Amino acid sequence: MIRLAEASINGIVRRMVNLPRSILGGFSRVMNGGRRNRTLPSSYQYQILQQDTPYVPEEWSFLTSFQYQYGSMHPFFYACRFAEALKIAEDDHKFLFLYLHSPDHPFTPSFCEDTLCSELVVQFLDANFICWGALANRGEGLQMAITLGATSFPFCAVIAPAPGESITVLQQLEGPLSPADLVEILQRTLEEQGSAFGSSKLKREEKIKADRRIREEQDKAYLAALKQDKERERLKNPPLVLPKKAMDERLKQNSPIKQQGRVKETTFTRETPNKDPANKGKDSHPSSQILIRFPNGEKRERRFSSMDKVKSIYSYVDSLGLPGTENYRLIASFPRRVYGTDEMNMTLKDAGLHPRASLFLECQ
Repeated sequence: MIRLAEASINGIVRRMVNLPRSILGGFSRVMNGGRRNRTLPSSYQYQILQQDTPYVPEEWSFLTSFQYQYGSMHPFFYACRFAEALKIAEDDHKFLFLYLHSPDHPFTPSFCEDTLCSELVVQFLDANFICWGALANRGEGLQMAITLGATSFPFCAVIAPAPGESITVLQQLEGPLSPADLVEILQRTLEEQGSAFGSSKLKREEKIKADRRIREEQDKAYLAALKQDKERERLKNPPLVLPKKAMDERLKQNSPIKQQGRVKETTFTRETPNKDPANKGKDSHPSSQILIRFPNGEKRERRFSSMDKVKSIYSYVDSLGLPGTENYRLIASFPRRVYGTDEMNMTLKDAGLHPRASLFLECQ
């Protein structure tokens, strides 16, 4: 029942695919305007489902229907346009895991419940990929199904950005798979394709470094030339020699006796900042660096004391006032761990969030 792209039998799939105009428009919006905040309150998501209203934002159509049927235990799917998810993957130096959901296909329920929502697959995908899903019969999901030539479902693909108006398909999977089989194929894809793409990434980084060195050398040469010009200008226009009377007056003004009163004055007016006694003990603890990812691709980073409680992170998220954060929980991946009510009073160090950690914000 497993159908892999033909080249995957040899361990490698790589083909270039041109993207349709409708999706290319998303790329231009991402490049011109950056990532936009597309998060909706979770309560509004389920209100949409309950009212059966025809208006469902395209970016949320897959996620709302998937969570409604299979619950919240699933890979962290970014609720955004395909172009935005691909940009996130490129920025994070990861591959994109694409899943096209066909609700009416007979293999879909078992694949979603037993494989896609299994703890093994969830942890592996969250740790190694940027995940994006869509309904296969509408919007960008339908466009990608046609573009990638999907003939059977469930349909998954591993995608990497490519120059121009195309993408690189590294692996394509059609049909049901067990959790172990899916993870094995994805692991092999990372190992085989990662080295190839790592070399091209290394070349890009070397080019960036070479360009930076050239700019630094140009700046250095410019500063040296500017210094020479100033020196020539100084030699052309030597400083004026003051008469003896003017020189004596200037020495008198700058004498230590004349300056003594000013020194005392500045000594009395200078203030020495006092440290807050309440923060003295807190500053003695090492800091923990916490990175928080939101469903729309946005990332926020903040430092806390290692002795701060987990609820301090929740308080920080609440203080941002971002839409879609009325009902949520924080999750760490690989190993997957939910920081909920029971962990609120744990210190970041005891909770395993020190010295640094990455958390997903999952709406409920």
